[in-house]
Parts: sequence; structure tokens; C-alpha cells
Amino acid sequence: MLISPAFAQTGPLDGTIMSIVPILLMFVIFYLLLLRPQQQRVKAHREMVANLRRGDTVVTSGGIIGKVTKVRDDGEIEVEIADNTRVRVVKATVSEVRAKGEPVKESA
Repeated sequence: MLISPAFAQTGPLDGTIMSIVPILLMFVIFYLLLLRPQQQRVKAHREMVANLRRGDTVVTSGGIIGKVTKVRDDGEIEVEIADNTRVRVVKATVSEVRAKGEPVKESA
């Protein structure tokens, strides 16, 4: 007899469950190492873009550094990159806020 009695007595589900466990483990590791950190970065970027205000010094994804002069409601900001040189930039392209500006005081 070539098969030992211990191997012949294993149930049919033991092999199936044991083959699914490594696949599930890979998905859990994939989620923890790749998806979760990316979701946190996207959330932080969305929060940063939502909190942009006039006077902030920003860096765009194209490498342009400037000061926000106007925040528009349609997803754009106006950035002054040199004296009397202003460009309109899509808010989502802002990659970094270098310095928070002072809040603008409204005149009474």
C-alpha cells in the first residue's frame, strides 16, 4: 500500500480552504500596503485643495511657485508668479502649499 491511512482520511474541504487562504492573504496585504496609503494621500490632497485661500504660497504640479491672489468657485485659483503676472490654475494641480498666508481682513 503506497498511501498512508492519515492522508486518505483528510476531508475534501481541507485542500480547498487551504488553497484559498494564501489568495485572501495576498489581497489583505495588497490593500494594506498599496490601496490604503493611496486613499489617505488622496484625502489629504483633497483637504489641502479645499483649504486654499488668498495669500497662500503654492507649488503647482508643473513646478510653478506663486502666491494665490484669488480663489474662484469653479475649481480655479489665480496665482501671481511675478510682479503683475497672474495665471489661472486649476486647483487640483496644486501639489504643495509652502506657506499659509494671513487671512484677508474685510473692510467694514
